[in-house]
Amino acid sequence: VPQLVLGGRWDCLTAGDSCSSDEACSPRLRTLRQCVAGGGSVKLGPGARNHCENAVNALLASPLHRCQCKRGMKKEKNCLSIYWSLKQSVLHGLSLVESYPYEPVERGSDYVRLASIAAESEAGMSAVNRCLDAAKACNVDDTCQKLRTEYVSACIAPSARAGPCNRARCSKALRKFFDRVPPDFTHELLFCPCSDTACAERRRQTIVPACSFEERDKPNCLAQLRVCEADYVCKSRWAQFQHDCQPSQLTASGCQQDNYGACLIAYTGLIGSTITPNYLDNSTSNVGPWCSCAASGNHREQCNLFLDHFHDNICLKNAILAFGNDTDPKSAAASPNTITPNQRLATSKTTTTTIGMGVETQQNVLHPQMPTQMNDRDRLWSDSTLPSPDLYDNSPGRPDSAVSVWFLSLLLLALQF
Repeated sequence: VPQLVLGGRWDCLTAGDSCSSDEACSPRLRTLRQCVAGGGSVKLGPGARNHCENAVNALLASPLHRCQCKRGMKKEKNCLSIYWSLKQSVLHGLSLVESYPYEPVERGSDYVRLASIAAESEAGMSAVNRCLDAAKACNVDDTCQKLRTEYVSACIAPSARAGPCNRARCSKALRKFFDRVPPDFTHELLFCPCSDTACAERRRQTIVPACSFEERDKPNCLAQLRVCEADYVCKSRWAQFQHDCQPSQLTASGCQQDNYGACLIAYTGLIGSTITPNYLDNSTSNVGPWCSCAASGNHREQCNLFLDHFHDNICLKNAILAFGNDTDPKSAAASPNTITPNQRLATSKTTTTTIGMGVETQQNVLHPQMPTQMNDRDRLWSDSTLPSPDLYDNSPGRPDSAVSVWFLSLLLLALQF
């Protein structure tokens, strides 16, 4: 009997097994698989279209119709293949914003904060560094520490065949980390608030971008998206991101679903995929994938729309800011740092040097931004063990690889303690 998942829907793997063992459902499922396979209509003969329509209509009454999958589950790709087989047959040109295969995220579950591990010993300090506290919290949790060490090791290890690192192995380890470690840990590491460039650079280095994110040249965004949509897992993560981070002018939060936690979970689901996003520089909280629309030809507008899901998405921006401010969707509208729909146009015309408040432009996608004014917090570069930000400008849009490897070697060493 198929098992229920969150929300009362069936698990697609067990729903598929149940259908396969049912005399009435099994032949319909075989027909469906032929319909979506290459050359399937030829095998079904002249009445292929009618056969496919009849099979789909019959399966709409089965548990397969509303089945779902769990992110990071065992045999996730098999589960997703069952889901998309039926969905692609029901709606040709399915709008991914309307549907995705994963169980929904409960509202508010993502905003429970970890108690600061260093709270007692650092009670006298005037400020708490949540990014450092997040790293300490991860290091004392067995699962978080183990999987974090695994992905850092995988991402900095040189590969004889793949060059400086094995990107496929790195991406797989990153997906495992973000799928299996609770958001209370992963989100604190990735979305902790920063008020200086040293902190922001450490945060940017969380996913080991030299291996998982950056390349010598920026590929075309639409080419990357096509590769993503040909893979069941990446396609599903992208669908979830579009749905849960869909912006809206009608809600105070700026999100159609009014759920910041779900948006951040959907964002982290893209890490380790073909369209992995990350912080674009170390002086703002702007994020996006490592790609360009420069060679898009007649599809430039479509390419820009893809990038707008990251660069011009008030839902995603507000979700990241609200997490840093410890606010939920209902109180976020009152936060001075949160962008409301009515402030969107005004914000896009405003230049600011505050970390987390900058608005992405085409120029700072290609060249890391630095604050235009020097203040006491910026001088942390001179006192920090991190390299000078000038070292990151050796090539357009990409930090020096030697510096990144050096930095990450220190990170891996720190994980052992």
